[in-house]
Amino acid sequence: MIQSRCPRDKTNLLAHKLLAVYLSIYIHSNQPPFLILEQLTIFYPQHSKGIDLRKGSFVKQMDAKRKDMQGAHFDHQSDDHQMVKAVNKKMVDSPKSFDGIPVPMGIFFTVFFSLVYYLLIRWREKIRNSTPLHVVTMTEMAAIITFFASCIYLLGFFGMSFVQATPFIDTEEEEELDETTPCGAAVSCESDIVPVKQVVKKETEMAATETIVTKEDEEVIQAVVSGKTPSYSLESKLGDCKRAAFIRRVALERITGKSLDGLPLEGLDYESILGQCCEMPVGYVQIPVGIAGPLLLDGKEFSVPMATTEGCLVASTNRGCKAIYASGGATSILLKDGMTRAPVVRFATAKRAAELKFFLEEPLNFETLASVFNKSSRFGRLQTIRCAIAGKNLYIRFTCSTGDAMGMNMVSKGVQNVLEYLHADFPDMDVIGISGNYCSDKKPAAVNWIEGRGKSVVCEAIIPEEVVNKVLKTNVASLVELNMLKNLTGSAMAGALGGFNAHASNIVSAVYLATGQDPAQNVESSHCITMMEAVNDGRDLHVSVTMPSIEVGTVGGGTQLASQSACLNLLGVKGANKESAGENARKLAKVVAGSVLAGELSLMSAIAAGQLVKSHMKYNRSDKDVSAKH
Repeated sequence: MIQSRCPRDKTNLLAHKLLAVYLSIYIHSNQPPFLILEQLTIFYPQHSKGIDLRKGSFVKQMDAKRKDMQGAHFDHQSDDHQMVKAVNKKMVDSPKSFDGIPVPMGIFFTVFFSLVYYLLIRWREKIRNSTPLHVVTMTEMAAIITFFASCIYLLGFFGMSFVQATPFIDTEEEEELDETTPCGAAVSCESDIVPVKQVVKKETEMAATETIVTKEDEEVIQAVVSGKTPSYSLESKLGDCKRAAFIRRVALERITGKSLDGLPLEGLDYESILGQCCEMPVGYVQIPVGIAGPLLLDGKEFSVPMATTEGCLVASTNRGCKAIYASGGATSILLKDGMTRAPVVRFATAKRAAELKFFLEEPLNFETLASVFNKSSRFGRLQTIRCAIAGKNLYIRFTCSTGDAMGMNMVSKGVQNVLEYLHADFPDMDVIGISGNYCSDKKPAAVNWIEGRGKSVVCEAIIPEEVVNKVLKTNVASLVELNMLKNLTGSAMAGALGGFNAHASNIVSAVYLATGQDPAQNVESSHCITMMEAVNDGRDLHVSVTMPSIEVGTVGGGTQLASQSACLNLLGVKGANKESAGENARKLAKVVAGSVLAGELSLMSAIAAGQLVKSHMKYNRSDKDVSAKH
């Protein structure tokens, strides 16, 4: 891509500007017009080298010079045309290279300089006599028209290529082209590169950039746009995931007519998400990651990564961590650890459905069923089976440990094994679905709130009165009263299901996004009840959060992406724990609960002290114009 205008063009442009100044000077002088041509040769030495300015020989030399220059003129115009194509700017329609009319040079210059001399004299006389310049006679009008026609002929004579095919660009664009490029450099017409213009948004301007599309890519893009090649098949057809994402992105822009500028393409390992994280990618979304902490939990310090676009959230959680740290830290207890899956099966009668229920819940049959289930994985171990009947339909809730993985796929494979085994004794069993929503995944459900799903954790801390006053800027009595009326009574009045808290989902979502968890599981993972009670004769505050269904893992899914893996590494829970299977996932669940405790403590204090609106007006507002520009 040519990034600059040829220095020769800049010189020509400057020369013409200076020539206009000289013409205006000579209007008010008595010097012969022949001197104008002498000045012209100063500004165009490349065309006037070797010219004798004596009046007798000048015309002949210029006639010969023009013939010698004719070929070079066309070559220079061709170079300029190539430059215009490479820069991909809008062109102003103009004639091709000027083909001079075969007028004898002696007659032409006699007429031209006579006209100039006549017009200069008439102009000077009008100025001296205070005659309006726009009042002209027929003779003067004819002279002016002939003069402009002669100028056009003269421009063609000197071969000014910038008049014939010059891109008209803005000042900002001109600055972009002011880099150095060898004069006369040309772009090959046979290049296999097709420039595609993109616009990159900056704070105060829109700067043009170019995305390179090869001819080979262009063919694939056209096939996708026309529907001949399915977008989802690009990775398998091309064997290059990044190239597939690029082609899909360009095709999408052309189909929709909408720009994807601002959505990054570079910087992501597209091979790592193939068949695991995302299908048909066209880029990735950037979410800021802030750090809250240190969170002192179970005698260890954790710097908690939080990916969020909500201002004030990280700062608030950080204040809660500070209060917990100043109070000696928090303590967490893991109550349960088991992922669930509940298929739904149907029989001809409710009696047959009940018979299978009794069979599955018989303790003597559990070992056999567990051995069948456990064949699916070396980490998946069946823990319990609970059943519920609705008419002739039976819902079977399997619970199993899953090591350091979140475990949805693991438990599903085990359930499939058990269903195939049961079919031998219950051939009339009709499996309606591997999931019957009695699990329950990604939905608020009482079964998760009561029985738990994933990791069930309770986390507590005692905050001294001094810390409540100095760090949290409130008092114990106000916090206890607010928690009773807001988190408990207010949530009950709203008919909340697992939502007896101030904003547990805020912290859960932020930590989940930063560490590569499934963000949709924030629904049940945010089930939380926050308790506050005055202790030690009412001087100190006992605060706790109970979260029965925190669903996290440190292997699989988004945890293997580079950014999320780095955040897990920051917490010291990256990958699988080789010494104790599942320990990293359990520790992550405790960190989530401890972070929620910090967030609850800080927000409740802000509300009790009347600081909520003030803090959000300061940290959670933007004055930037984010209106759509494309």
